[in-house]
Amino acid sequence: METLEQIRARIEAAVSGAQVALDGKSLVVGRQHLLDVVRFLKNDPALAMDYCANLCAVDWLPRKVKVKQGDAEVEQERPGYLEVVYDFYSMAKKHGPVQLKCRTDGREGTPEMPSITPLFHGAELQEREAYDLYGIWFTGHPDLRRILMWDEFKDYPMRKDYHPPDDFKYEPTPHYDVLAREKQHWPAKPS
Repeated sequence: METLEQIRARIEAAVSGAQVALDGKSLVVGRQHLLDVVRFLKNDPALAMDYCANLCAVDWLPRKVKVKQGDAEVEQERPGYLEVVYDFYSMAKKHGPVQLKCRTDGREGTPEMPSITPLFHGAELQEREAYDLYGIWFTGHPDLRRILMWDEFKDYPMRKDYHPPDDFKYEPTPHYDVLAREKQHWPAKPS
């Protein structure tokens, strides 16, 4: 299999306007070119990435990073964003993975990402999980709805700024630990 640098160069040559960056052992692509890049990985005869083994999300809070400017390192504020990570393999060629990352513009509102479900039907449930737990809206998904949390649940529990509520009465299926925590907030009723 080719190196990531070679794959990056081939993607940029094949997909008009795509700019692909290297991030360690991953390729980072912009949302506007995600579907075209994934289609290239899948249909290119040398790569033939015909299996999306994993799709997961990562929440990056705002943070300070060191950036080189000339000979000096300067600390800059990097805004927060959500990131979707894809692992592609070739079953036909028996190689991989090629890891691809795509980032949202930020964490506020409803961050959007194109759905790769039209190209990889196996990504359908994984995108629903990322939507349910992180709040990423996958445009073009055939059935984007909650898969783990109940419909009335209002937040995204895997985000780093998620705070569970103090009142656990809303949970549809209370468990013993939830009931024990509930007793701390609600005094016992007189008999």
